[in-house]
Amino acid sequence: MKLNIKGFTLIELMITVTIVAILAGVALPMYMNYSRRVYYSEIVSAVGPVKVGVTECFQYQGALTACNGGSNNIPANMTSPTGAVASLTVAAGVITVTPVAAHGILTTDTYILTPTPINGVLV
Repeated sequence: MKLNIKGFTLIELMITVTIVAILAGVALPMYMNYSRRVYYSEIVSAVGPVKVGVTECFQYQGALTACNGGSNNIPANMTSPTGAVASLTVAAGVITVTPVAAHGILTTDTYILTPTPINGVLV
C-alpha cells in the first residue's frame, strides 16, 4: 500500500515564517519613518499662510518688529490644537510651530522659521 501524503513539512513552514519575519523586520521601520514624515509634513504645510502674511507685513512695514500674529495681515496665533499643530505663534516675524505628540513626533520637535532680510527681501 502506497501512502499519498500531501501538505507542507515542518521545515518548509519554518522557512516561510522566517522569510516573513525578515520582511516584516525591514518593512516596519520603513513604514514608521514614512508615517512620521507624512505627519510632520502637515506641520510644515500649516505654516504656508503665515509665511505669506509675514512677507506682506515686511513689505508694507519695512521691518519685522511689527510682524506679530494677528496683526498686519498675519493670521492670529493658534493656541489650541488643530490637527497635527499644537500651537503656532508669530513674534517679530519668527514663526514657531509646536506639534501634537503623535507618530513618533514629540512636542519638543518644534518647527521654527526665522526670516532674514537681505537688501529689502526676506530670505
